[in-house]
Formats: sequence, C-alpha cells, structure tokens
Amino acid sequence: MSDTMVERAARAGSADPGPRVGARRSLKAFWLRQMLAWHWISAALSLVGMLGFAITGVTLNHAGAIETDPVVVTRTLPVPAAVQAVVARGPDGASRAALPAEVSAWTQAAFGVSTAGMVAEWSADDVYVALPRPGGDATLVIDRAAGVATHEDTDRGWVAYFNDLHKGRHAGAAWSFFIDAFAVACVVFCATGLALLWLKAVARPVTWPLVAAGLLAPAALALFFIH
Repeated sequence: MSDTMVERAARAGSADPGPRVGARRSLKAFWLRQMLAWHWISAALSLVGMLGFAITGVTLNHAGAIETDPVVVTRTLPVPAAVQAVVARGPDGASRAALPAEVSAWTQAAFGVSTAGMVAEWSADDVYVALPRPGGDATLVIDRAAGVATHEDTDRGWVAYFNDLHKGRHAGAAWSFFIDAFAVACVVFCATGLALLWLKAVARPVTWPLVAAGLLAPAALALFFIH
C-alpha cells in the first residue's frame, strides 16, 4: 500500500505540467524568437545610421568649439546674347518664377550648377537664385542690365556637411525618406529591446531600475537645469 502511494507521488512529480502551462511556455518561446529576430534585423538596418546620428549629435552639441574656415569660390562670366535676351525679357512681371530652360541649360554648362525647376527671385536689376546644400551654400546672380552672371560657392567642410545631414538641411526628398525609414527601424529596435527586457526581467532584477534611471535622468535635467 505504501509502495503504491510512493509510486503515485513519483508519477505526479514527473508528470506533464499541464496543457495551460505548456501553452504559456510555447507562447513565450514564440514571442522570444520573434523579438530576437526583429531586434537583430532592426539593429543591422539602423547600426550605421545610429552611429552617424550619435556622432553628429556630439558635433552639433559642440558646434561652437569646432572651428572651420569656409572656402569661398566666386566666378563671374559674361552671359551669351541669346540667354541675356531671355533674362532681359523676364517672367512677365512676376517677382518669383523658375528660370527659363535656356538659362538653366547655360548655367549648367558654364558653372556646373543645376538650376532646372528652381525658383528665382526677379527684380528690375538682377535675377537671384539660392543654391543651398548640406555643408555649404551657393548663390547665382545674373545682372539683367550688364549681362554678367556671378556664382559664389561656400564650402564649410565635412563636419558641417554631416551636421546638415543630421538635420536634413537641404538634403532633398531621398534623404528625407531615408531619415523616416531609419526612424522606423530605430523604433522597432527600441520596442523589441523593451520586449526582451520584459521577457528577461525576472532573471535580472536590476532591469527596471536601470530603465527608470534612463527615464528619470533626462526628465530631471529638463525640469531642473533647462530654463
């Protein structure tokens, strides 16, 4: 009788934990695999971009301490008679209008500057086109009376170039799309990281205090030191 009771107890101890416990374990294992997969995929996609944005975050924060000497190059050329006639005619009284195709074609050939479709400011004296870009600026001014064009290019260096890319300054639609896609990858990376913290937090009691510190530190700085 006692042997039978001992055998039953042994079988009960080694029995399957039950369908509910097994289902919970399977579900947790499934989500763990999913979070790990999406975490490393998003990490791989955002690694280079995150490093770049982190480094340029430092250079932007200390922009005043990073001295650069802008390089300014100015070129002045006479405008061909045919192009000058188009410029002299103007855009029928409008103060802002795109450069005519003939003028854009000449500026491309003469200065290597693409102005196709760009809006210029037209006045009685000249035509002014702003040509900003990451890490520099440029202007094109065509004197409507004298028939000369002046292109001035300012290059502020590689640090300014990457700082402007960080801000998306004058970088175009393709770069804007990249920033949006990169931001989505970063959100996925952080969200899956949070899910992994939650799944592993039981074995690591310091997890949530560290997360709380990451939240409270910037909040305290913003509340007490930023005025």
